[in-house]
Amino acid sequence: MSFNLANRPFAERAVLEDEKARLFELWQANLGKAKADAARLIAEKAKRKGKWAEWVRAELDLLSPPEYAGMVRSEVNKLMAANR
Repeated sequence: MSFNLANRPFAERAVLEDEKARLFELWQANLGKAKADAARLIAEKAKRKGKWAEWVRAELDLLSPPEYAGMVRSEVNKLMAANR
């Protein structure tokens, strides 16, 4: 299976490019908010102690759209890695 877009029909390439553009716009518009949400989640770590990871998963499940929740998850992971 080839992942080269040049080997795909024009209509399929157009759909993929439209989705890529949509996701890029979502990322651009929401990166600051995702970083702020991630910082808020990290700030709760000391207060929630052993239940923190479970609480974070529940909070991420509440976020919408799923792509935004993924952005926040990624930012949480980056902050966790930086604090080690």
